[in-house]
Amino acid sequence: MTNDLPNIAADCVQIPSLDRLRPKASEHPPRILMLYGSLRERSYSRLLTLEAERLLRHFGAETRIFDPHGLPLPDTEPADHPKVRELRELSQWSEGQVWCSPERHGAMTGIMKAQIDWIPLSIGAVRPTQGKTLAVMQVSGGSQSFNAVNQMRVLGRWMRMITIPNQSSVAKAYEEFTPDGRMKPSSYYERVVDVMEELVKFTLLTRDASDYLTDRYSERKEAHAALEARLKLTEVR
Repeated sequence: MTNDLPNIAADCVQIPSLDRLRPKASEHPPRILMLYGSLRERSYSRLLTLEAERLLRHFGAETRIFDPHGLPLPDTEPADHPKVRELRELSQWSEGQVWCSPERHGAMTGIMKAQIDWIPLSIGAVRPTQGKTLAVMQVSGGSQSFNAVNQMRVLGRWMRMITIPNQSSVAKAYEEFTPDGRMKPSSYYERVVDVMEELVKFTLLTRDASDYLTDRYSERKEAHAALEARLKLTEVR
């Protein structure tokens, strides 16, 4: 087979295995981290996140919501800042995430972006987000828009996450919640139900196989080359 593929390193190529995609299933509840992108006292992204959390718990998930109050801007404090450490530990704990941002000036908020920016692509050999599932939601003050969720999808891909197909965008969010903060019955609410149900399904489906799903030929080849270099160095010594 490799005779037809002269440019690949045969020792680093793996044939995809159905058996490895069906590992023994974990029995603990799916662990979901939820981020929202506003510091307002009546934050509709927070209210939508709380509504989504109720659904996730109903579907059997364990949830944590990160409070962005007190999180410094990226690079203004060291990584051992208490809020940064809390966020990174929650990200490592999670098996899936929900990102919910208001749309401001046609984009996600700086509050939302700062949280994502504080989660690194790697910490040593650990990639805190790789292979985790992701659901994206947004709230808008005007008509329905998808700018923020589209941006978050790009970031999710950059963070090597498995972003589920469905998403939620709630237009005129100030009309969709009661004074006590509960979401009113509507097609918007039904979409949130759909998204949370789908997130739990995708998390259950992929969490035990995520290491295999994100195992890449190029990275295996790079690791193999590094190992060979270390062995040669040992032989020289």
